Amino acid sequence: MSAGLMISTFAGAFIFPFLISMCWGKLCDNFNAAGGWMAAAFIVGTTWALNHGVGMIYQSGGAWIDMAWAAGFGLLAGAVYSGASLSKAMPTIICAIVGGTLGGFILSTFL
Repeated sequence: MSAGLMISTFAGAFIFPFLISMCWGKLCDNFNAAGGWMAAAFIVGTTWALNHGVGMIYQSGGAWIDMAWAAGFGLLAGAVYSGASLSKAMPTIICAIVGGTLGGFILSTFL
């Protein structure tokens, strides 16, 4: 992987959790449940189009990386950097890993 691809992949992975942390809560505060739907459409849709449509994130043939990993690690790093406790987040992290694994297994049984 070239340096340019590394930089664009990092930038593409950074944009998603950055927009989530900066915009999602404000949209929900201003527009209630409709703000959550707008955030889901605009933030996820826009970053997906940038990362996968335009090709900011480079994915080699052997690795499978999704934007959810970028959001998870980015928001976790931002929370820890802001002073949140990593130990208090561990039950949520474990449940997310178990739920994602279970969901992936269920999908693999019929897809």
